[in-house]
Amino acid sequence: MMKRIFFFLLSLVALLPAKADEGMWTLYNLPPAVYEQMKAEGFMLPYSDLYDSPQAIKNCVVNFSGYCTGVVVSPNGLVFTNHHCGFESIRSHSTVEHDYMLNGFCAKSYAEELPNENMFVSFMRSQLDITDRLEWLAKKQGVNDDDWDGLIDSLQTAMNDSVKLIDPTLTVEIDAFYEGNAYYATTYQRFNDLRLVFAIPKSMGKFGGDTDNWMWPRQTCDFSVFRIYADPKTNGPADYSAENVPYHPQSWAPVSMQGYKDGDFSMTIGFPGSTSRYLSSFGIKEMRNAENTTRVQVRGVKQAVMKKHMDASEAVRIKYDSKYAQSANYWKNSMGMNKCIDSVNIIGLKQQHEELIKAYQEKTGFLKGKLDFTKLQDLYASRYEHIRSFYYFYESFIRTNELVTRAMRAVNGMPLQGPEDNDKKQYFEFKDNSDEWDADLDKEVLAVMLKNYREHVGVQYLPDFYETIDKKFKGDYQKYVDYLYKKSVLMKGKKIYPGKKSFLKDPGIAVGIDLTSVIATLQMYLGGSMAEIEEQEKMLCAAKLQMEQDMPHYSDANFTMRLSYGQVGEYLLNGQPSGYYTTAESMVAKMKQADRIADYFAEPEMHTLLGASDFGKYTDKETGKMQLCFLTNNDITGGNSGSPMFDGKGRLIGLAFDGNWDSLSSDIFFDKQLARCIGVDIRYVLFMMDKWGHADRLIREINPQ
Repeated sequence: MMKRIFFFLLSLVALLPAKADEGMWTLYNLPPAVYEQMKAEGFMLPYSDLYDSPQAIKNCVVNFSGYCTGVVVSPNGLVFTNHHCGFESIRSHSTVEHDYMLNGFCAKSYAEELPNENMFVSFMRSQLDITDRLEWLAKKQGVNDDDWDGLIDSLQTAMNDSVKLIDPTLTVEIDAFYEGNAYYATTYQRFNDLRLVFAIPKSMGKFGGDTDNWMWPRQTCDFSVFRIYADPKTNGPADYSAENVPYHPQSWAPVSMQGYKDGDFSMTIGFPGSTSRYLSSFGIKEMRNAENTTRVQVRGVKQAVMKKHMDASEAVRIKYDSKYAQSANYWKNSMGMNKCIDSVNIIGLKQQHEELIKAYQEKTGFLKGKLDFTKLQDLYASRYEHIRSFYYFYESFIRTNELVTRAMRAVNGMPLQGPEDNDKKQYFEFKDNSDEWDADLDKEVLAVMLKNYREHVGVQYLPDFYETIDKKFKGDYQKYVDYLYKKSVLMKGKKIYPGKKSFLKDPGIAVGIDLTSVIATLQMYLGGSMAEIEEQEKMLCAAKLQMEQDMPHYSDANFTMRLSYGQVGEYLLNGQPSGYYTTAESMVAKMKQADRIADYFAEPEMHTLLGASDFGKYTDKETGKMQLCFLTNNDITGGNSGSPMFDGKGRLIGLAFDGNWDSLSSDIFFDKQLARCIGVDIRYVLFMMDKWGHADRLIREINPQ
């Protein structure tokens, strides 16, 4: 019944005026009122050119490897994304002798373009609301509302079987929207042959580093270029083959040299990962204190060790550049989000809004007896120590070092080789990935994580191996770690036989067993409250929509394609106008501070390029400056990195790569007065491809206008 009420409200919402500059809107059912507001602000294309038509903008935007966004910019499948999205690809191809991360890379021919394992792009081909179909199936099969997982899985399988009869390269994914009150099925086409074409040197692609991350003003040239390859016979997806040819898309984004000015329309389309804007005040309090605070503390300790080893060795730096950047990004994000939660008083604002919902509930009886704020508060309070300890466990042991990663995999289902009828002869082995990690760094990280974890959680969350540390190693974590690496078969590059008695006696395997036991304990503590909290949060979302039926609402982000619209423009930074773009002069000024701030280092060649007196066709016609980065009030989050930024005519003017400090609370609260999206000007991208990379063949292929 609640779902039917919900969708009746959504139908009303589609007829109402939209709030400008906020929202992550799905394209296939974009409310007409939102489109009218976009037109009022400067969007000039027909409604159908967003989703339906052959040249629809959605057809040139791609999911980039499951964590970023990209945009197709040429008839031969060139894709622009951020430098930090291509970071791991660039790192994986780098060696001390050929350090593409440090020195950049430019393929001078198709033959020089570099293939990448485990990278892909996916095109969204269609999307459909299937909530009614799921409700019909649930009723027919007698499935309760809170037991839909199996139903969704079976329907997704059936839809995939059907679509593959039409085109075997298509897949269907079903995702929850509006806190699980709605479900959409999205059809994707995935291309697995993705090759690196162009990478700017790290000094430019990561200019400003941690110093400038989430800050304005910015001058980072945050882009990289890839190419999609396809089956030469079908122009469709194919796994890597030397015989594959560049993909020829039906349409691609026109790249503009015309720039932008203050107040111009700007639109991002991308794949935002996750937001929680319907989350209760109790949930935000937990996010602040249990999740963000923990992440900041643990990563600060871990990153100090990483940086020490990276600074001491070029080989280690190459191995860990990408890992460190990923860790540091959300370390600073969590720090900034907590500051915004406090400075804006987001918890207090949520509490005030919840009082309004309570009053509305009392007045109308909507979900009375079901949505219970006291119960929700008690559920969050009862699990606080458990969830905080879970985050300490996750940040300390999951994907932080190689030994623990192997230990967890070893005791949780590594695929076995050998004769199926003889358990003792079955084995598994870890492939040699020594090019991805460093033993000395790995050991020290594990030692400091073991110590730090113990100092911050209760004894009930400690794995049993802490007794071994105390009794056998007198509390010396480094000696214990050295012992593990020396004695465990996990680190010897040999075949491992889980059917033999020696398997369970191995000290590394014991680590995996003990950590898995703690996970089971945490699941026991958290399992009961999790489902109840989700149900209460789901009803809170429905109550908000019911109460605010004169306002439009969009679903939280879930890494499906979304549109955001707004304008180019500045904001007040420390009480002063921030300016809405940066210039070459401002970058050179920062470069000259590199003796004090290492993140501002750039090679002499970059000083010369950015210190030019005339930038020719790359100069902005209005300002007479070489513009580098710019601000809009587009609504973005993680996953939007690499999202194309379009002007009112649907032309590419930039790539979104970051937000300002005041945007760090946007996952839970969007402040359109202060939150800003930071984009790299597409003319800056082309300038560096041209003047540094001498990538004439790529510039001709893109054909910017």
